[in-house]
Amino acid sequence: MVTLPTFLPVVEAARKYGLDETRLRALIEKGKIRAGVVAGEMVVSEDEVRDQAVTRKEDLPEYKKHAHLKGKPIWISEAERKYGVPNPTVSVWVKRGLIKVLGYEKNRKLIDEADVAYCAEIYNQRRGQGKWLFDDNGLPYKPKTGPLVTA
Repeated sequence: MVTLPTFLPVVEAARKYGLDETRLRALIEKGKIRAGVVAGEMVVSEDEVRDQAVTRKEDLPEYKKHAHLKGKPIWISEAERKYGVPNPTVSVWVKRGLIKVLGYEKNRKLIDEADVAYCAEIYNQRRGQGKWLFDDNGLPYKPKTGPLVTA
């Protein structure tokens, strides 16, 4: 099933994503965001506005719901049990810098539970081995889409 994009009026998109309307219109003119006219009103792709507005994982709703865990230490084995993510996967996220290391306790590496909870949520949404989950900024990876092929 193909999911159709959502389009918002420019004013509403700017408000929803905390962008200056002038900046949003400039992004449209540069071709960074697709726009169209519906019933005489300019509308923009919500996904493209969000991509331009959100440049940090901390700004995502998926991260914000775990913000109360920020700075709370958890070790990798505990994170594996609590969030259902394999130990090697959590370790890779730590090495990539997606999960902050808070310190060490004896032989245990203490990591930020908010980062773990966020990464685990994305992992559980997109289950599947061998899939890229995060870009270099820690945002959910969006594969490049080619032309729609129908049979």
